Amino acid sequence: MIDKKKLRSANVTLGAEKVPARSLFYAMGYTKEELDRPLIGVVSAHSEVVPGHIHLDKLAQAVKDGIRMAGGTPIEVPSIGVCDGIAMGHAGMRYSLPSRELIADSVESMTMAHAFDGLVLVPNCDKIVPGMIMGAARLNIPAVVCSGGPMLAGNVNGEEVSLSKTFEAVGAFKANLITEAELTEVEQNSCPGCGSCAGMYTANSMNCLSEALGIALPGNGTIPAISAKRTQLAKKAGMAIMNLVENDIKIRDILTEKAVRNALACDMALGCSSNSVLHLLAIANEAGINLNLNMFNEMSEKVPNLCHLAPAGDTHMQDLDAAGGIPAVQNELAKKNLLDLTLPTVTGFSVGENIKNIYNTNPNAIKPVETPYSKTGGIAILFGNIAKEGCVVKRSAVAKEMLQHTGPARVFDCEEDAIDAIYNGKIVDGDVVVIRYEGPKGGPGMREMLNPTSALAGMKLDRTVALITDGRFSGASRGASIGHVCPEAASGGEIGLIKEGDQIEINIPEYKIEAKVSDEEFAERRKTFVPREPNVKTGWLKRYAQLVDSAAKGAVMK
Repeated sequence: MIDKKKLRSANVTLGAEKVPARSLFYAMGYTKEELDRPLIGVVSAHSEVVPGHIHLDKLAQAVKDGIRMAGGTPIEVPSIGVCDGIAMGHAGMRYSLPSRELIADSVESMTMAHAFDGLVLVPNCDKIVPGMIMGAARLNIPAVVCSGGPMLAGNVNGEEVSLSKTFEAVGAFKANLITEAELTEVEQNSCPGCGSCAGMYTANSMNCLSEALGIALPGNGTIPAISAKRTQLAKKAGMAIMNLVENDIKIRDILTEKAVRNALACDMALGCSSNSVLHLLAIANEAGINLNLNMFNEMSEKVPNLCHLAPAGDTHMQDLDAAGGIPAVQNELAKKNLLDLTLPTVTGFSVGENIKNIYNTNPNAIKPVETPYSKTGGIAILFGNIAKEGCVVKRSAVAKEMLQHTGPARVFDCEEDAIDAIYNGKIVDGDVVVIRYEGPKGGPGMREMLNPTSALAGMKLDRTVALITDGRFSGASRGASIGHVCPEAASGGEIGLIKEGDQIEINIPEYKIEAKVSDEEFAERRKTFVPREPNVKTGWLKRYAQLVDSAAKGAVMK
């Protein structure tokens, strides 16, 4: 039995002094019996502009049903959410990463203002999942993540496809490799319904890593959005939060440094989005956990890559789920003692107990740990004279012939100029496209570069052309797409000193990236170098540009 006096909600429900607060609850139709129970915030990102969120009203209702069944009072509150696919390629993409900070702040604001005793977080897409987790970690109260689930793969001419196919089809059309009718076929059939886009893009990466962290129930990352099992999962999440509240188990009791290491191991095995680096750094920051870029490479050296989901391969989230999901991946890693199986989770059981008797049923979706795609993990952090604080590449989505590459820099000071050059045939085999002033501060907002990477892939240049940027890439990007170059150009980073034609050497196996320019030459160039000012002068993005930290630290607000 929960002692109401010990709950946070006592601040708004108990005592004569709280008559005004209780009267306002009664005005909304709450009863005394409901106010006598723990108040659980259900933070829902439901909206009518994000495919991953269009159905979250129904999922939030299932969560609330679970909370009521377990003796709590659910209170639904909203969260904003940007659809990266719709925002891609125009000024709207500047708002995607910054929205993560607004989401974290709103979770904090709504929870503190209304004295919730626990939280069930109902996100699904790219910045919404980490944003909500960051807010909960900051507060350190009981919390469970219950994501909306992945979209099913589409079908084009008998081939399983997902969102990345649509972007690559644009490049193929521009290169006259497909007809307008074929382009329309891709447009109409790649995204068949609700859910987070079906590949191992950022949304699904973070939903899977929520499981790996132990703060979401098994199945959170992979059960399809349209499945009845997803509704059942939501009800169980509602029941799980009540157990956490009753036992006063806070999110940081589960979200520990060891749990983050478990998540890093799964990140490497799954071949998650490069954005997972930004988000894990930011989540760790809120949880007071020491995490730095070197730790990603340390884990990459230990953990093999077991999955090649789209865009790295031709399997999708539904295939991963059918193979056993994240527990099956964890079981493979456990064979090599690559996980801490003793850690607690929101199920009330340990990691080891959660994955007991769950096995990999499809070696095409999850490679056995004895015969992986590669002995190293899916993410690599590169360092060198143009990335002294590091940069990130999704190694598992890079063709073997591009793991080492040297070529001339083709320099652009914004994404639009690079796209124009690619579409107009000005980029050729061997080139290294450099896009700068797209970092957190310089963009501002650190736009994703899915359009240029997909254009290169669609034009069959992803095996001969590399792309580096102080911006970032969508999880749907593939090829030698190297992002998060730090320090960024707007902060005086060496990427701002690169000139057209400079030879850039990339060596992913050795975690190196270098411009073949001497220190003396760089010093000479710096004498006349004036970083360009961010080109947004008003509103929220102006404040963001002034306060955001380096991508090497997760692009968190100072």
